[in-house]
Amino acid sequence: MDYLLITLGIIFLLFGIAGAIIPVLPGPPLSYIGLLFLQFTGRYSFESNFLWLWAGITIAVYLADYIIPAWGTKTFGGSKRGVIGSIAGLILGLIFFPPFGIIIGPFVGAVAGELLAGKDSHDAIKSGFGSFIGFLAGTVLKLIASGMMTWYFFDKLFE
Repeated sequence: MDYLLITLGIIFLLFGIAGAIIPVLPGPPLSYIGLLFLQFTGRYSFESNFLWLWAGITIAVYLADYIIPAWGTKTFGGSKRGVIGSIAGLILGLIFFPPFGIIIGPFVGAVAGELLAGKDSHDAIKSGFGSFIGFLAGTVLKLIASGMMTWYFFDKLFE
């Protein structure tokens, strides 16, 4: 049974790392489930504080991934309408054009929001670029979290 749990854990970790890059898959939550599979074996276990800490990190990274593009829009001079457009573009892109909609949606939404706010196209595109930078930052954050969980999994496995 332990071999099955370890195998499932490795599969979930691999999908977690892939999910850090592919927007359709929830990377860090899948990686966390991979850690839990190792925890459920009879031979390996993590401390409960460690699992609670990574549960919190997983939730924070998952939520930040939706907030960071809006923050990027605001950082690059976007107005409230640009931020709202970025969030709306993220949601609409995720629903109607997965998986690429989650990349392009916030950019298009931020640009549309800025144009509706009366900004010129240069400023609107700058805000959209900020949204894209926010998306990249969220991807890096997810990769770090999923990568660290993978490292802890194999560190414990080969302990």
